[in-house]
Amino acid sequence: MKLINFNKIQPKSFLKELILNTISTMQLSSRSRLLLVFLLSLSCIGCDRVTKNLAKEHLKGKEMIHYLNKTVTLVYVENKGAFMSMGADWSDSLSFWTLTVLPLLVMVAFAYYILRNYKKLPTVQLAAWVMVFSGGIGNLVDRVLFDRHVTDFILLGVPGFQTGIFNVADVFVTTGAILLLSHSFITAIKKKPENDNDTATA
Repeated sequence: MKLINFNKIQPKSFLKELILNTISTMQLSSRSRLLLVFLLSLSCIGCDRVTKNLAKEHLKGKEMIHYLNKTVTLVYVENKGAFMSMGADWSDSLSFWTLTVLPLLVMVAFAYYILRNYKKLPTVQLAAWVMVFSGGIGNLVDRVLFDRHVTDFILLGVPGFQTGIFNVADVFVTTGAILLLSHSFITAIKKKPENDNDTATA
């Protein structure tokens, strides 16, 4: 296990070293990794379904509910399009193939990639892929069960800026994508000193 040498670390680089050390030591057995895939998928999909059912029960047909001076708003909508309602006015045929069949194929590809590589993927990266997959499945279930309508109910906004209306599945997809990008960035930083040393000794 890699340990941090506190005598040699400069204060400005402490956080960087701590993050890199934490990621490098997050090792799980193959069985634990498979359990992580199963439990995290089940938790994310289950959380998405529960919150959507609660939104249908308590928000459908009612006025918006505001929190934190309208920073957080709960409002029920049924989105027939993709993110930010893109494609909501498409024909039924185009919508079906583009927003149901294509995402289904992508989810199958994601599942294949995760199950094929879960033993060797870094733990953070594995969790991130599972979150993206689970969020995609959560919205795909809506499209299959409710005639391509996805339940959205969360709206965030501050003066001068407002998000589109989204749901918990979208949060998982976004979080997973950010984790994947962050992990790639940190890995690149970690490898850079090694490449610099190789160049210096060449």
